[in-house]
Amino acid sequence: MLKPSKIVCVGRNYAAHAVELNNPIPAEPLLFIKPSSSLAALPEVGIPTRLGACHHELELAVQVGERLQRATPEQALKALCQVTLALDLTLREVQDKLKQQGQPWERAKAFDGACVLAPWLAIDDSAALQHAKFELYCDEQLRQQGDAQQMLMPIAELVAHISHVFTLEAGDVVLTGTPAGVGPLTVGQQLDLHLHIAGHDYHWHGQVQAND
Repeated sequence: MLKPSKIVCVGRNYAAHAVELNNPIPAEPLLFIKPSSSLAALPEVGIPTRLGACHHELELAVQVGERLQRATPEQALKALCQVTLALDLTLREVQDKLKQQGQPWERAKAFDGACVLAPWLAIDDSAALQHAKFELYCDEQLRQQGDAQQMLMPIAELVAHISHVFTLEAGDVVLTGTPAGVGPLTVGQQLDLHLHIAGHDYHWHGQVQAND
């Protein structure tokens, strides 16, 4: 099994999400990195309750199967080997304070357990990635709906762009941005993640726990 050296995340890749947080739409992808120590796996979704509100950000995640450096979009698309859904957990109050102070976001985005992944799925048709749709339900209430066709920068171009900034090693993960509808999680909440891709439907369950 491929192990990532890093998780590269993309902020504000959906216009509606940028608007809901009163953020400007970026002219180029807003990138930040989570360490491999932030990885966690469903069904456990641990939140640090002592640090204020922890928001869910549901995202389509892809894994790189070979080293990419200054790749073209075509090369990037061919290098993607697996896809799944991810929860980019965000300590919103911490992040807002860091933004106000002009400081990096790692305290809000890179803590242990901040990148929760559903099981990986092999990519049989890479062209289908850009037609993926996904949803997050919290206690059976729809919170987020995503459609990869609404991304400001499509997946192939996005991964290629990242490879011109950071070399992507085999196993590295890219979180492609979250749609609108982010919100706080509470301990005991039941989460249901749905992915629709290449004519198939996948469903995963999670439960929010305290991770203090």
